[in-house]
Amino acid sequence: MNGVTELADGLRERFEGLIDDCRVTFGEVTLDIPPAQLLTVAQALRDEESFHFEQLMDVAGIDYLEYGIDEWATQEATSEGFSRGVEKASFGRFTFDDAPAGPRHQGARFAVAYHLLSLRHNRRLRLKVFCADEDFPMVPSVTGIWNSADWYEREAFDLYGIVFDGHPDLRRILTDYGFVGHPFRKDFPLIGHVEMRYDPEQERVIYEPVSIEPRVLVPKVIRQDNRYVDGADEENTADA
Repeated sequence: MNGVTELADGLRERFEGLIDDCRVTFGEVTLDIPPAQLLTVAQALRDEESFHFEQLMDVAGIDYLEYGIDEWATQEATSEGFSRGVEKASFGRFTFDDAPAGPRHQGARFAVAYHLLSLRHNRRLRLKVFCADEDFPMVPSVTGIWNSADWYEREAFDLYGIVFDGHPDLRRILTDYGFVGHPFRKDFPLIGHVEMRYDPEQERVIYEPVSIEPRVLVPKVIRQDNRYVDGADEENTADA
């Protein structure tokens, strides 16, 4: 933990005025950086000897749209009962709907997290950059600093719709070229927009309206009563 605290103190001193926050949570250091300062801070983190984060391990998109909203309460039965499966608390189990009422993350909806590793100092660091515009989320590309960011940024663009300005080849990497929407966004319906199949008569893949019938799934609630007594305990009681 002393090494983590030392790293956090060094980051605060070095990047004072360039970062929004530096915190230690669960033994991990996280830097919140404005998009405009990302490349400056990232370059220093890679090149300066006191940091030397020469390896980018991962880039992950984040959507805070439903942050803090729980769909189910499964530890014990609730007074709402079956309505928990009908009156949904969160976006689009099946289709697009209006935004749910309830707690929401205060601040930007989209963010990008970068996970760095210093092999020389055996340290890890997380960078978090919040996108200023919810309708067109964008951050600078770090491919010029860490080459490994190339496919990671394409993945975040594909799944979250986050644009990485300056990326050399920003296009979808997991979904089809004609795919509509970004499937990891919280308001994307779980059944999607369309379904695809191979048509043997046309000898090609075709797209059709979704044919899945929505189902309401209510999770099992475990209650501590005689219906759940272990069979072995019943046998022991009978023998006694």
